[in-house]
Amino acid sequence: MTTTDSTGHGAHPRFAEALEEQGLGELLERIRRFPDATRTAAEAAAAIGCELSEICKSLIFAADGVPVLVLMDGASRVDLERVRQELGAEKVTRAKADVVRETTGYAIGGVPPFGHRTKTRVLADRSLLEHDVVWAAAGNPHAVFPMEPKALVAHAGAALVDVREQTS
Repeated sequence: MTTTDSTGHGAHPRFAEALEEQGLGELLERIRRFPDATRTAAEAAAAIGCELSEICKSLIFAADGVPVLVLMDGASRVDLERVRQELGAEKVTRAKADVVRETTGYAIGGVPPFGHRTKTRVLADRSLLEHDVVWAAAGNPHAVFPMEPKALVAHAGAALVDVREQTS
């Protein structure tokens, strides 16, 4: 079952504002809000009824202490060494929850691919382009929205890279 909040959609107000600012206001009507959390890619895929790889995870890492956003398909893991090489950093680690909230303005599990509190460097793994549509968080752990991957990458200001872990 899909529900909406009092604003008529399930998006976080900051994210709704970001959609409007980027000329994407029509996406507000396509946001799906679920009573149960869609905090993980698996939870989101199950709620939506899509493949795990059709989920776009928005993950914050720290590259030499500087936050960087990595957009990754839900079925894959980020290879920190590949991110380190891509950024020319000495060390890349997962950002702590307080850094994620401070950088993006959102809690882990609800971080959208754009519309953040601060401007960060954004990397998007090419695996996202394997789908016609991907689903991403709309600013809270209960809401997701669909978007064509190339448009999502463009609106996020992301560089296309290959940073997913290779499976043997």
